[in-house]
Amino acid sequence: MVSVVLNTDVKQQEDAGNAVVVAVTSRALFESGLEDDDAGVWKLSLAFPLLQAVQKVNDCLLEKNPAESLLLDVLLITTDSQHQKLSSLLISSTKHHGLGVGKFCFASEETFVDSLLENNVQLFLSTNKDEVQTASQKGVPSAMLEARKKDSSVSCQREDLRVWLDEDLISLRDSASEPGSRHSPQRFLAKLGEIRQRFSVSDSPLWISLVILHGSRENCGKRLKTLRSLGVSVDDVYCLAGAPSEPLLSVLQPHFRFNCCFMD
Repeated sequence: MVSVVLNTDVKQQEDAGNAVVVAVTSRALFESGLEDDDAGVWKLSLAFPLLQAVQKVNDCLLEKNPAESLLLDVLLITTDSQHQKLSSLLISSTKHHGLGVGKFCFASEETFVDSLLENNVQLFLSTNKDEVQTASQKGVPSAMLEARKKDSSVSCQREDLRVWLDEDLISLRDSASEPGSRHSPQRFLAKLGEIRQRFSVSDSPLWISLVILHGSRENCGKRLKTLRSLGVSVDDVYCLAGAPSEPLLSVLQPHFRFNCCFMD
């Protein structure tokens, strides 16, 4: 059985159809079974910096235009039986940390993808590779959350939302979703590009990097052309020509890497 709970502490978007719905798993946000005894809430985990960065993007958009409807709408989804049994603690922990989660979705492992589709999720983020692969194969653009450096603690100031796009974007044409679908990778990227266009180079809370792992400069130009056709202008481009990506990853520290390798 699937249930959805609205977070009454978060103002629901008036134009929900224009929002970019991002779903994050509860296991990525909280350390299962571990509580902060002083506050009586769960300890934060990998997804916390992401949610902070998402909130910063929304705050900056609303600062520019209080009537802005193109916002990032966060849905926290769980298939974790412990989290479902302690749903009130899950919700109170989220509210305690001031996270801008608009909805909580409780689903089973068998129904979680249907829940993503029903809630118009345009990007699903998890630390579980199997979940990411399953959602991607069934037509929901998905990505793995990236671990941050230890010195990027949960107590640090909010930073920009950093997105790593990699060269597997070329396989977008072969994705499980049609290009015009509400859940297609193209639609998500177009929305992301539209958000980026709201800002200049100097004031953007969203930073998009394109990383080309293999191939020539021509290959790089081809990928850039594909992105620009979707309205996506990237902030920087790296052509690695087969060099290891780990050093660059440690420098850029993206919140997630978006590619379509699970959708081939």
